This record gives sequence, structure tokens and C-alpha cells, in this order.
Amino acid sequence: MWREESAESSAGSEPPPPSMFRHAKCSGGGEVRVQLRARKMAAVQLLLLLIVSSMATSARPPQHTPPCQVVQADVLCSGLSLRRAPVNLPHSVQMLDLSRNQVQNLTQESLAFHTAIRHLNLHANKIHFIQPGLFRDMTHLRVLDLSRNHLNVFALSRLSVGPLTSVESLDLSHNGLYTGMSDSFLADSPSLANLSMESNSITKISQSTFSGSLMLRKISLHNNVILEIEDGAFDSLDHLTELDLSKNSISCITDFNLYNLEILNLSQNSVELFQSAQSGFYNLLSLDLSQNKMPYFPLLPENNMLEYLDVSHNRLQSVNASGSSDKDPNLIFNHLRHLDMSYNQLKSIPQCFFFCMGRLQVLNVSNNCVRSFSVTNEEVLRRVRVINLSFNALQSLTFGENTLRSLEKLYIQGNDLTTLDHGLFQRLPSLKYLQLEQNNLEICTAEQNRAEPTSGDRSQPDPSSCVSFSSIRNLQFLFLSENNLRTLPANAFSDTPLKLLDLSLNPGLDLHQDSLSGLEHSLVHLLLRENNISSLNADLSSLRSLRHVDLSTNQLTTLPTWNRESSIESLNLQNNNLVTLESSTMTALEHSLKTLYMGSNPLSCCSNLDFLRMVQHSAVVVPDIETVTCVHDGYSEPVSLKKVTEEMCRTTHVPKYVVTVLVTLLVVMLVFGLLVKCCHARRHKGSRSFSA
Repeated sequence: MWREESAESSAGSEPPPPSMFRHAKCSGGGEVRVQLRARKMAAVQLLLLLIVSSMATSARPPQHTPPCQVVQADVLCSGLSLRRAPVNLPHSVQMLDLSRNQVQNLTQESLAFHTAIRHLNLHANKIHFIQPGLFRDMTHLRVLDLSRNHLNVFALSRLSVGPLTSVESLDLSHNGLYTGMSDSFLADSPSLANLSMESNSITKISQSTFSGSLMLRKISLHNNVILEIEDGAFDSLDHLTELDLSKNSISCITDFNLYNLEILNLSQNSVELFQSAQSGFYNLLSLDLSQNKMPYFPLLPENNMLEYLDVSHNRLQSVNASGSSDKDPNLIFNHLRHLDMSYNQLKSIPQCFFFCMGRLQVLNVSNNCVRSFSVTNEEVLRRVRVINLSFNALQSLTFGENTLRSLEKLYIQGNDLTTLDHGLFQRLPSLKYLQLEQNNLEICTAEQNRAEPTSGDRSQPDPSSCVSFSSIRNLQFLFLSENNLRTLPANAFSDTPLKLLDLSLNPGLDLHQDSLSGLEHSLVHLLLRENNISSLNADLSSLRSLRHVDLSTNQLTTLPTWNRESSIESLNLQNNNLVTLESSTMTALEHSLKTLYMGSNPLSCCSNLDFLRMVQHSAVVVPDIETVTCVHDGYSEPVSLKKVTEEMCRTTHVPKYVVTVLVTLLVVMLVFGLLVKCCHARRHKGSRSFSA
């Protein structure tokens, strides 16, 4: 069934030297054996330890281990630094959680009496020894979690844990296990259904690996180093429905024949070829082959039930399993609902490829090199709801009449499209979400919308150079950022019930006063960030449903006009040139506004007292309040808005004209004083001359 071209065999499976066996057994028994010839030395050492221990005890108060929590029949002892299972547990305990402790050995004396346990959690301890037969009498044990321990030490002994008679779920992940070590736990597990051996060091799956666990339904071997899977390794598992082999080193599947398997994950391997046996009926529903090295499409039999297929992040250059340019007759997916071919090297996808995918609902071909995509047959992709063609090299996009009638979401961003069929989107009656960012499109004017593309009248405006967004009857979300848009004509979205419109990152965008006409009762989100707008011509006050507006990173010096009927809840004005916020506008917004972003504006401290009162005394939240500053005549540096008070402005707000009057009076008085002094000096000189 499974073949691996590599000739490497599993390494490191030789038995350890006898000393390791003895060490593991001794530590597992928990007994301290004292040799006769060392009795005296051991007695001296013990005496010293007792003295040191008594001194330490007298020096500090005794520390007691926190007690476990007992909730009905569940005992919770997680994270208590325990070195063994606590004594005096209720005999009726059904769930024992000993995770995240310091347990090293599992022995009869610590757990043998708890035969009623159904769920035993030993995750994240330091277990390196399990006494054989420990779980023999635990006939009710269903779930056993031994993940994140040191079971590779125990497995070196080649001892069997003993029968896991009733265990249905076993977790052996993160234990350093390598090839052959799992036999110690799986050799006698007749009821085992769910097995996890994730994140170990297993290199090979042999025919005998699961021979003692024939009831397995789900196996996870994620994140190992599997290079080889022997033929027939899974054939005896008639109940197996889910197999996770992701993140390994498998390079080739040439004869896949697990007819009962429903979910297969082979992602993050080195698979170059996937072929299945052509006879028989397959129950496979989900196949994940992402992040591999396949140059061609996987080959599956006609009798398949596949619903989910992921071949993303491969090296696909053709959608045919053989690599030929003709349609491959074996690619029949009558039940396929989700197909992901993103991140490959596809240059074209012929329409005939979809002929046998009548139930397909999600198609992802993003991040390829596709130059043209066309659907002209009414029966092709008639149930598809999502098409993702983003980040390709699209130059042509064609949808015929009455095609794609179920399409709800279309992603074609990042294609640098300059022209599209004038009425392309009007042909998609169910379209709700349209992603068009990072293209180079022009929006049609009202006159171009009325013109016919085939009209021979040269006096009429040519609609072929623009795209119409009017009368798309179900479109609610439209993204047009980064399209080098220069103008947004009047009534551009008439009869289109948009809820979200993104026009960001179109520097120099000129909005007509009636650009948003027709969206009065539908538009909720408006994004106009990074457009270098100095003044907003479009009338936003008429948009009665508008709740969220982003005008950040522009050149605005004044706010758009809003009245008390406004419903704005969130407003972003960061990174603009706002000095004064009109009092009437802020008053109109205050009754509905909940969130306001105002950072990086050259606000005047004392010209925005109404705004200051709103921030300090209303329910409006300013998330970036720490970065909001204003300019005050009395300070050389910008002042944090949080520190501004009305008292700071009472001496500087009104007195500007007073200062002017005072300066004028002072100058007049100085001039008058000089004139008086001059006249007095002349008169005094004349009187002296007459006396002489």
C-alpha cells in the first residue's frame, strides 16, 4: 500500500546495555538496597543527613503540599509538585488529574487500589518507569494520558506495560519514543480507539506496530521523522477512519488503498507523488496534501467520496494528474465541496477541469500565475459560493450570462487589472463580498453606466474602459483600496446596497459631492484613510446608517459636516492637519459617538474647549488619548490633552485684543510723553534767552 523510495531504515533501536535495564528496574521499584560491605558508611551518611535535616527544619517552618481538590468523584492534583500519587484517596475516584507534577515511577503501591478510575491524567511529569501489569485490574480505565514524560527510558527495557484492557484513548506524545518503542504500550490494547504519538522520533511504521490494537479509529503521528511505512501497516485496522501523518518525511504514496479511511492528513511532508489503487470504493472525505513537493495533481479513483482537498503550497504546474495538456479522465470529484490550490505555479485552469465538480462550493487558486479565468458554461461551478483568484497575474476575467449564480464572495485583489467587462459583476446575482484592492481600475460615470458596450454611437462615452458598480443588487462589501483611483463620480454606487466601502490608499482621490448618493440607508462602514484628502466634498451627513468612518492619514483641516441626525459611533481622525474642531459638528456627534481617534493632529488647546469638555465629561472613549497633544501659547512644547484645563485658557483665550489695546495705549502714552518733554525744553530755553 505505502511505499517509500528512501532506503534508510530506523536507527537507534538496539537494546541498551544491561546496566540500563537494572537502573530502570531499581528506580521503578522505589526500593533502596544497601550492600553489607557499605553499611557503616551508609549509617554515617544517614546520621549526617538527619542532623542537617533537623537543623533545617528548626530554622524554617514546615512546608506542606497543598491538598488536592476533590469534586464529587474527580480528584484534581495538577501542579502541586507531587512525586507520587497522594495516599488516602477515595476508593470511588473516577478521574485523577496528576498532570504537571514530579512523578517519576508508577507502581502498584501508589495506584493499584484505585480500580474504579476511568480517566487518569499524568501529562507533563517525569515518568520513566511503569510497573508491568499496573493497569491490569483497572478494568474501568478509559482515558490514559502519559504525554510529555520520559517513556523512552522505560521502552528501552523492552518490557510491556501489560494489558490495557479497557483503555480507549491513549496519549503518548512528546516522550522521545523512536521506532519500535510503541510496542511496549500497544501490544495488548484491544479496546484502544484513539491514539496520539505526536512529536516523537519514530522513523518507520511496520506491519506489527498496531497488531495489538485492532480497534483503532484515530491515529495521530504528527511531527515525527517517518521515512517509511511498510506495505500493509494499516491494512488490519478495519475501523480506522482518521490518520494524521503530517509533518514527517514521507516522499511517495503509490498505492493508497485504505478504503474505510475518512480523514487523511499528509501535510508538511516531502510527497512528490500521490496515487491510489483504482479498484474499490473509497470513503475518504478529507485529504490534506498541503506543503509538499507535488508537481502534478493527486490521482484518485473515480469511486471516491472526497469533499475536502487541499493541495496548496506545492509545485503544481498543471491541474492534470499526468502532467499532460489534455483533460485527465481520472479527475472525477462528484462530491468535492472545498478545493484549495493556492500557492502553486499554475498558469492556467481550463474550464473543463471543473466539469466533474458539480458540488464545489469553495475554490481557492490564490497566489499562482494564472493569467486568464473564464466561466461561460452555465453548469460549471453552479454551486460555488467562494472564488479566490487573488495575487495572480490576471489580465482577463470572464463570466458568461447565467453563470456562477450562487457566487457570494469573489477575491481578485493583487492582480493589477486595468480593464474588466463593464457589466461583469451585475451578472452575479448572489454576490455579496467583492475584494478588488491592488488593481488599476476606473469607476464608470452615470453616463458610462447607461451606455452599451456594443453601441456604435461615438458620441456616447465608452464603457469598456471602466467598471460599473451600480445596480449590483446584493453587493454589501466592496474593497477598492490601492487602485490609483483619481475620481469617484456621482451616483457611482446607485442601487447597490453597500454596507462597507473601502476607498483607502488612493492618493489624490477626488470625491464628487454626490459620490455616495444612493447609499443613504445602507452604508455602515466608510474607509478613506491615506488618500491625501485636504477637504471632503462628498456629503456624509445624508448617510443616516453610517456608523464607522476612517479618515486617518489625510490632510484634512476641517471636519465633514454632520448634524444631530448623525449615527456615527466610531471616527478615526488620526494623522491629519486639524487645528480647530468645529463646535457645532462636535456637538452633533456627541449624542452617538462612542469611539474617537485623534492622535497626531496640530490641535489648538484653547480653541477646542468644547471638544475638551466632550472628552472629559461624556462617554466618548479616545483610545489613543495618550498620544493626543495640543499647542498652547504658554508652552514651548505640545501639551498632552489629558493635562489641559479650562483655567489654562482663561488668561490666554480672550485677552488677545486686550493686549493689542494695551500696547497701543502704551505707545500713545510714550509718544505723548516725549512731545510734552520736548515742548517743555523749548519753552525753558526761550525764557532764558529773553532774560539775558
